[in-house]
Parts: sequence; C-alpha cells; structure tokens
Amino acid sequence: MKLVMAIINDDDAFHIMDQLSAKGFSATKLASTGGFLRAGNTTLICGVEEDRIPELMEIIEKKCKSRKQITSVNAMNVNANESFAPYPVEVTMGGATIFVLDVAEFKKI
Repeated sequence: MKLVMAIINDDDAFHIMDQLSAKGFSATKLASTGGFLRAGNTTLICGVEEDRIPELMEIIEKKCKSRKQITSVNAMNVNANESFAPYPVEVTMGGATIFVLDVAEFKKI
C-alpha cells in the first residue's frame, strides 16, 4: 500500500477527481495554498495499491498541464521608507507535484 499526495492547480482538480472516481480510486481533497504566488491549489491524498500507481500517475499526467501566466509580484525595495512596487512576471502554473510514500498500516473503518 502506498500513500500518494498530489498537489495540483485548482483549475485541474474537478477533472482529476472525476477521472479518479470513474477508475475506482478514492481520494481526499484538501484546499491548499502555494507559497510563492499564494495561489489556490488542491492537495489530493489517495491510498493506492502499489500495482495501481502507474495508472494513477497516468491520470494525473494527462489532466494536469502546466501553462504560462502573467502575474504581479510585489517586490520589496531596499529602502524601508519606500513603498512596495508590483511588477508583472511570467510564471509557470499548473502541473503537479506528487509524493509517493510507503504505508505501514492502512485501515478503512
């Protein structure tokens, strides 16, 4: 048994949850926030048999696509007397960060 934690973009969450359910995977969906952009993410937690990991990874890879986006980032000036100045930055959004962990014991009650 493995524990899969996938951090994905909120925009991709509905499609992935729908596909996981259709393929017989159960997942817990948690709202999370990214550190750099402070943008909304979704963290999925799935208990999965080891032989189904490739199938789960394939679903996530097909549905989570990274994309470029322009966003404003506040930069702090060196002089403390000056104000913050937002400036546009191109960043890569979406995709997925996936952790696969060993599970010593699993019970579903």
